[in-house]
Amino acid sequence: QVQLVESGGGLVQAGDSLRLSCVASGRAFSSLDMGWFRQAPAKEREFVAAISWNWESPIPSKGRFTISRDNAKNTVYLQMNSLKPEDTAVYYCAAKIKTRTDYHYWGQGTQVTVSS
Repeated sequence: QVQLVESGGGLVQAGDSLRLSCVASGRAFSSLDMGWFRQAPAKEREFVAAISWNWESPIPSKGRFTISRDNAKNTVYLQMNSLKPEDTAVYYCAAKIKTRTDYHYWGQGTQVTVSS
């Protein structure tokens, strides 16, 4: 089992930046592919960014967002710049072992609210 705990969300103004963090425990972090997803009210959950166990990011982040990881801290980050009101959502950290295609470990989410 893998436990994921997100932090760093909050209320910001349009144009501000935020960095989300997700700390993983329970399994060797360096063996996990990590991702960030988000879900806005009344919308489907959508992919934001991913980074593989070997630091590859085959799927580009959303331009203003950058994913990174620190294996020494068992942490994955999502740097979000030039935030817009439409970025308002609950942001979820997710993990999977590299042999699987679907993310099967999920955090509880952290709320990001961007005011105009």
